Amino acid sequence: MSTGTHEYVDDSRNADILISINGELKPRAQATVSVFDSGFLLGDGVWEGLRVYNGRIAFLTQHLERLYEGARAIDMDIGITPNQMRTRLAEVLKANNMSTADGVHIRLMVTRGIKQTPYQDPRITISAPTIVIIPEYKTPTDEVINTGMKLFTVHTRRGYPDVQDQKLNSHSKLNCISACIQAAKAGADEALMLDPHGFVATCNSTHFFIVRRGEIWTSTGQYCIPGITRANIIKVALDHDIPVREKAFSLYDVYGADEAFVTGTFAGVVPVREVDGRLLGYPLDVDRQWHGAGPMVMRLRQLYTVHATQNSEAVA
Repeated sequence: MSTGTHEYVDDSRNADILISINGELKPRAQATVSVFDSGFLLGDGVWEGLRVYNGRIAFLTQHLERLYEGARAIDMDIGITPNQMRTRLAEVLKANNMSTADGVHIRLMVTRGIKQTPYQDPRITISAPTIVIIPEYKTPTDEVINTGMKLFTVHTRRGYPDVQDQKLNSHSKLNCISACIQAAKAGADEALMLDPHGFVATCNSTHFFIVRRGEIWTSTGQYCIPGITRANIIKVALDHDIPVREKAFSLYDVYGADEAFVTGTFAGVVPVREVDGRLLGYPLDVDRQWHGAGPMVMRLRQLYTVHATQNSEAVA
């Protein structure tokens, strides 16, 4: 079984990467944070995944807007401006000879900082926020594209915002991890998660779409993070006169879909071949075998690749 959309080609260059911790560059083996850090103790922080095309970061402005918006939502001052964050990203890429590189993925993480003692109250934080930037050479494997994703609907729900707002891209991902575990135990690549009303919400680490009669359907977005790739897929589709519906729909609609796919920063658009033991996709012939991604998914993959490349931003 694969690890879903995050299945990547191993690259020996990653052993020697330099990682930025609060602006200081550290070799991978020495890149550590305190055991009193809010992220380690409590999952208290926000993060972004960034994709690099030829040294330029796709949709960087949108990612930084989401990062700083999330920080405001949890009443955390990141401590540096978005332009200063861009400078740090540029420094990391330059230090790792990635300023013109392709196939690089960056994990940008910000936690509330170091605690005086292990306790949740933000008022006992005694340092500035911890900012970590990890760049790695990561290329998605062809296998996940060629074989498609296998999803399993789990009992773990995407909850109401008065419990924990699912729009927050926080370090606290235990509900998604629980969903991932249940899906893995069922032999699937990733979990399909429902909202509190029983409608389809999202996957544990990607956004979910179906194709029905030439239309693209995705959830209302009320119970998932405001996905950057999700938003850009919707834009690309509408720009090319492909109907898109953000709506509540059930597993009934999923099982009868013509095609299905998931989206994410790392792998872009990835076809789904199976949900809860039901084969999806196009075409399914008399032998009931999945014969690869359908025409809509393939078209969106091509359109998105061009769009992401054209909307990649220089960081310095």
